[in-house]
Amino acid sequence: MNVDVQAAPAAGDLSLEVPEIARVGVVGAGLMGNGIAHVCALAGMPVVLMDVRPEQLERAVTTIAHNMDRQVARGAVTAEAKAAALARITTSTEYAAFADCDLVIEAGTEKEEVKRGIYKTLTPHLKPSCMIASNTSSISITRLGASTDRPEKFIGLHFMNPVPVMKLVEIIRGIATDEPTFLAVQALALKLDKTISVAEDFPAFIVNRILVPMINEAVYALYEGVASVDGIDTGMKLGANHRMGPLELADFIGLDTCLSIMQVLYEGLSDSKYRPCPLLVKYVEAGWLGRKTGRGFYDYTQTPPRPTR
Repeated sequence: MNVDVQAAPAAGDLSLEVPEIARVGVVGAGLMGNGIAHVCALAGMPVVLMDVRPEQLERAVTTIAHNMDRQVARGAVTAEAKAAALARITTSTEYAAFADCDLVIEAGTEKEEVKRGIYKTLTPHLKPSCMIASNTSSISITRLGASTDRPEKFIGLHFMNPVPVMKLVEIIRGIATDEPTFLAVQALALKLDKTISVAEDFPAFIVNRILVPMINEAVYALYEGVASVDGIDTGMKLGANHRMGPLELADFIGLDTCLSIMQVLYEGLSDSKYRPCPLLVKYVEAGWLGRKTGRGFYDYTQTPPRPTR
């Protein structure tokens, strides 16, 4: 069974009425949002994918279709299942499109003020029973939930990138999150064929609490001249058997996201070991955010990509 022991409901929970999640909304049609819409639609649920930018919605639908084509080519999905899944996805630039959703998953930028702005606009359009989940990778679920009109129906549902490929999802309860919401979201994650890790509501949860400080330390090693970009990544790939070196992985995640997570850790835990490396800050200030901008610790305008330092 793909759920950890923390996620199993206690005996008393069996009498609770668990809300059914039949229709899902996703706010944000970027990399994470389109991946979440992808897996929900393949699992048989109607999905409303919303973004304020029409061009982003067009790119998202194209990306979803392309990624499903790859699944068809591998034999993981039939052509009929792909067509049916795509037909379940509705796109909109209006928050009012979420009126009939049972759960809305926010997949906005990893900045607290952006997420709070989304909730302020979103909540008036939701039915009272609708739950809200944030795909945040680091920000306090308790604090985000408190900014809504339904903190008891607010929860963290952190998917890994790329969503259709990565099996793990972290579920994080805020202090006000009620048990029916937790059980409903847990059931959804299992329906999506994900493996669950339940995390307490501490900065960066499980995966990023461990992963991003490692990336930050790799940036410090580069900053201090311990080794080159290639030396650091080759060392960790061959010496620690990682599929990607930490600097290559940082480019894949997005250096702005890595910096945001380190700032959440540093501010939330008040420990100097989480201080963001000044070189990481400089790369973000330069707009060198990794693969999505064509340049980060590697220059992706060249084939193969070459280190920028």
